[in-house]
Amino acid sequence: MSDIKVDGFKASDFIVDLHTTFDSFTDAQRQAQVKKTKGIFELRITNDDKKEAVWTIDLKKNGVILKGLASPKADVTLIMSDDTFSQLASGKMDGQKAFLTGKLKAKGNIMLATKLAAVLQMAKDKAKL
Repeated sequence: MSDIKVDGFKASDFIVDLHTTFDSFTDAQRQAQVKKTKGIFELRITNDDKKEAVWTIDLKKNGVILKGLASPKADVTLIMSDDTFSQLASGKMDGQKAFLTGKLKAKGNIMLATKLAAVLQMAKDKAKL
């Protein structure tokens, strides 16, 4: 789990929680999420010190979260600040609003980006249990 954490990023704690959630899935649950999402997200998050961390959420084949660039290539790359990601993950900001106000930039399959909220919700739901 420590291999996915990046110091100096608020987003890192949430990514670790999401990673833990994915690890707790049975094979059937993991495959259901892959079937529902069918995509690879690359998250490029910049903190206040202008350092960038990159995570990949693979929900196309494996149903895993990795630190680093997507391999194979991401279906959608999402670029945002650490604060914006934290607000999206906590539900305080809507992805569409973040995109329209320029706080979230997307490259690739923009329609796939709309599924990110449901992916992030998995970690929030698991934390409530």
